[in-house]
Amino acid sequence: MNQVIIQTAKSAGFCFGVDRAVKLVYEALEQGHRVATLGPIIHNDAVVDDLLRKGARIVSSVEELQEGETLVIRSHGVGREVYEALRQRGNPVIDATCLFVARIHKIVSEQTALGHDILIAGDASHPEVQGIVGHCAENYTVFCDENELKCFIDRTFSNLKKTLAIVAQTTYNKILWGECMKALPEAHPDIQVFETICNATAARQSDADVLSRQSDLMIVAGGRHSSNTVKLYDVCRRNCPTWHIAEPEELEALAPQLQKAAQTALAQKAAQGLEEDLYIGITAGASTPAHIIKEVQRTMSGIFDTDTTIPESEDFRIAFEEELDKTFTKKIHTGDRVVGIVASISGNNEVMVDVGAKQTGYITLSELTNDASKKPSDLVKVGDELDLVVIKVNDAEGTVMLSKRRVDELVGFENILKAKEAGEVLEGTVQSVIKGGLVVSCDGVRVFIPASQSGLGRDADLNVLVKQNVRFVIIDVNEQRRRAVGSIRQVQKTERDAAKAKFWESAQVGDVYTGEVKSLTSYGAFVDLGGIDGMVHVSELSWSRIHQPSDVVSVGDTLEVYIKALNPETGRISLGHRRPEDNPWTKFVANYNVDDVVEATIVSVTSFGAFARITDNVDGLIHISQLSDKRVTDVKEVVAVGDTVTVKITEIDTEKKRISLSIRATMEEAPAEEAESEDALVYSDENPEAAAPVSEDETNE
Repeated sequence: MNQVIIQTAKSAGFCFGVDRAVKLVYEALEQGHRVATLGPIIHNDAVVDDLLRKGARIVSSVEELQEGETLVIRSHGVGREVYEALRQRGNPVIDATCLFVARIHKIVSEQTALGHDILIAGDASHPEVQGIVGHCAENYTVFCDENELKCFIDRTFSNLKKTLAIVAQTTYNKILWGECMKALPEAHPDIQVFETICNATAARQSDADVLSRQSDLMIVAGGRHSSNTVKLYDVCRRNCPTWHIAEPEELEALAPQLQKAAQTALAQKAAQGLEEDLYIGITAGASTPAHIIKEVQRTMSGIFDTDTTIPESEDFRIAFEEELDKTFTKKIHTGDRVVGIVASISGNNEVMVDVGAKQTGYITLSELTNDASKKPSDLVKVGDELDLVVIKVNDAEGTVMLSKRRVDELVGFENILKAKEAGEVLEGTVQSVIKGGLVVSCDGVRVFIPASQSGLGRDADLNVLVKQNVRFVIIDVNEQRRRAVGSIRQVQKTERDAAKAKFWESAQVGDVYTGEVKSLTSYGAFVDLGGIDGMVHVSELSWSRIHQPSDVVSVGDTLEVYIKALNPETGRISLGHRRPEDNPWTKFVANYNVDDVVEATIVSVTSFGAFARITDNVDGLIHISQLSDKRVTDVKEVVAVGDTVTVKITEIDTEKKRISLSIRATMEEAPAEEAESEDALVYSDENPEAAAPVSEDETNE
């Protein structure tokens, strides 16, 4: 008599990524956090319902989050735009992205940055694929099988100008992936293939494939919308009759179909002269808990009236732990260098890291950076991959304490040694002022800069450099104590010397520069021309009369200057700032003529007349005899400073730069003999010598 043998795939059920995501939600709820998940955390209604009863919410977008609510990113992962939206909102985040998915994000980000085109094998509507796409630019294509891949290759490969990088959804069908690989041109240098199907997924599919080949019928348990469960169903139904169920209760309704399929299988064997037993296989998707798998086993035993028991080797709790150990074979020890992915950031003092082990990794702020002014969120973000060193392992609590700062210091000090040997200029940020100098942080290493090497003057306040980025060279290193001494001054001197050499190679009289005023003296201003200073004499600073340079410029001002004279032997550079075309006298001569009638403003009054300003810095003299068509004995009786008057230009002496003006000429015509005896002299500010007073007798000669 035939026996009914029920076999269950050892790798069936929860995978590590899904299990970790569910546990993170439960832990957050137990700690009193208000929790929301971005979509259902798992494709299993029983688990999701339990989490909802415990207070979790399901949201479809970041915008639905409440203030202060903690968002859990499920194992499928999300695109960059979601992380950016979360950063802007400021909600706490627990990133439960599967490590295998996070690896794909890293691959496509790097390949996109290189300008490569990305091909993604998977379901374009699946959340995992949508998350992967969110780490690409516009250079991606999603294909579902080898036929779509062939179409893409045939359509574009002949005109391909970029490298193709091919990845797969972690739950992609392993058999289909093999067919896709056959569709690719062989050994082509412009195609890079990355094996990204999850190890656990591949093992689950491989086990299901083998078991279904040995079975007469298969049961696949898992959510209707679970991608990996659907793929298991696709794998199995190629080999034998297969049923996909979401809950064990569905089997009762399917009992007639199952029994009929069993009878058909046994009849086929009998027709072949075989008296073999009936083999029934069971597998389950990554979202299916062990208790559901066991219930499926019990139900199937009842339907086929068999007392087949579950072998001890198929205890699913043990099997799961074994698979977990296989996934994370490395053991964590104090002093180990490990790579971790930032899972969440807790406030201002701690970062939780996934190091690919059973233990949860933590980095305190002091072990993240030596800059006390920084917060964890200033330095890292969820999803970042970090190089770390293990400083303490606590197996009892399942935690491991890690340090990024110590790795940075170790790597940074190696770079410091290389920089000293090469004479390389380094950059760092001044952290603080201590006795005798400055402390600069460079690649995680504290470098001491003596005050004498700060590049500032002897009595200067070093605090002006705090928080500033500086360039320096290493002048001394103590390898045993891992201490380094640097110099800002040497870099500045080297740069000045190079700038001077370059200047003298090409500088010519007439060259124009824009430079910063570095210092002022009583006789001029010194301007930085780019590492070398030139002097602008006080007379060159303005067309107006000034008493000292500070009347028109200050230290730090930017001036456009031109070279007036060079002396390479003495190193002196004479600069000009005033431009001929800006000369007020030149502008006046170009725009005004004798007999022009203009408006002018009285700027000063003398006993022999009044000075009136025609344009900026150009004044003319209205002689007392030209103030009116009547005799004037006191100028102040006719005009006062600030008055606006209408005058006629009667003479322009271009040689002496003098201008004669007349109010009288604008009035009724005066007797010719009187007009001829009158002489009015006018001066511009450039020729400021005052005219000698004209006596009344001289006027009437």
